[in-house]
Amino acid sequence: MPSLILYNGKFITQDLDFPQVTAVAIRQDRFLALGDDAEILTLAGPHTRSIDLEGHLVLPGLVDAHFHYRKWALERHRLRLAEATSLSDLRQRLAEKAREVPPGQWIVAMGWSESRWPEGRMPSRADLDAAAPAQRVVLWRYDGHLAVVNSRALEEVGITEDTPDPPGGIIDRDETGQPTGILRDQAINVVNAAIPPPAEEDIVAAMRKGFPVLHRLGLTGVHDMGLVEGAPLFRPWQLLRAAGELPLRAWVAIPAECLDEAVALGLRTGFGDEYLAVGPLKLFADGSQGARTAWMLEPYKDDGLGLPTTPPEELADAIRRADEAGISVAVHAIGDRANREVLNIFQRLKSSGRARATAPPANPHRIEHVQNIRLEDLSRLAQLGIVASVQPVHLVDDLPVVEQSVGVTSTLYLCLSRHVGHRCENGLRLRLSRSRPQSLVGHPRRGHPAATRWQPAGRLVPRAAADGRRGGLGLYHGTGPGCWQAG
Repeated sequence: MPSLILYNGKFITQDLDFPQVTAVAIRQDRFLALGDDAEILTLAGPHTRSIDLEGHLVLPGLVDAHFHYRKWALERHRLRLAEATSLSDLRQRLAEKAREVPPGQWIVAMGWSESRWPEGRMPSRADLDAAAPAQRVVLWRYDGHLAVVNSRALEEVGITEDTPDPPGGIIDRDETGQPTGILRDQAINVVNAAIPPPAEEDIVAAMRKGFPVLHRLGLTGVHDMGLVEGAPLFRPWQLLRAAGELPLRAWVAIPAECLDEAVALGLRTGFGDEYLAVGPLKLFADGSQGARTAWMLEPYKDDGLGLPTTPPEELADAIRRADEAGISVAVHAIGDRANREVLNIFQRLKSSGRARATAPPANPHRIEHVQNIRLEDLSRLAQLGIVASVQPVHLVDDLPVVEQSVGVTSTLYLCLSRHVGHRCENGLRLRLSRSRPQSLVGHPRRGHPAATRWQPAGRLVPRAAADGRRGGLGLYHGTGPGCWQAG
């Protein structure tokens, strides 16, 4: 007997056999039946609650396939840099924050982007010193692959003109060799290690406050890709689940540095329950286009090819070990060289013919972002059965960066490519998401470019992502696209 019946609605089920119905019957957290009003209303019992939806549209809850949930939850209560309209505006916001923070303490924030600022340049240590000379400051660019720090922060961690670039990272320097304050990719790690991690109770409280925000936007699940430096990974999620306070379904990624522990414990992707489960191993092949660390086949307009943030042989070993242990991988790759190298690794893995000691991962391997990829490599994605986890928000936020760094015609930018829809029809598996915490705040329609190819300023971008809807619009959790089915 159903506990709830919803009728006189327009339900889009995502079930190809029954794509649209007008009524559903529900018991606890399961659909008992879907159909028209007459057949579903006959199932009502004396204690069934029936609600007339008056013709309103009802969609399945969306699962964002690449979301930094805990970081987003914390950033909501920090300095808001995504709203800074210029470098001058950023300096003013930072100065106001500095008046609230005692000398010697850390100010950590994220979200700025110079690509649309009138000054046309990134902040420097001098900009931060002028606004907050007494605090230690770290301001992350929106993509999470570049940060600018002030002089106090550089002194704290001992970065000087004599400090070499770390493997997979770059310390920007001026004409005299002095650090400018800009740190790219792995160069940021030494600063991260010095920042006190947030208290666990603060993480849990911030996460709890974020759930209603996502629900109002139709999100009922996320794949949490981490990025809360120094904080325990799974414990906040588990505390919420144990307390009965987890209304969001979460797949939580394993950081690359925890692979040994995950294998030793015998963890597999999918271990957990319907609300909290072990996700993929998160790996990095390169950086970002805005930071000029995305690894490219051809040079950027302002020189350089980017860089591999993880040596390819080390990346191949991690993918092989994860696959053997039944852990799926999610490999960050933005540049066309990075995507080619990752596909080469998957190709060798598939053709190795090795005997397996354990069952393969229950979920397919993924490449995250896939922003720049050559046509021949786009075909290989489908042939190898690798999921392309892409972000339509990049159409809005990254097009100026693409034009400035490589030009939209010099490489096949996946989210803009007219070939994507055709590849979806021929086996390419897409998963859509927002990726960046800032892309959600105040912008509930950031999936709009995927369906329309239209930017907020009214600019039609090169033909492409409209066909991304064939990939499931991010309705992805566990083994496949989400849909409503009885049972």
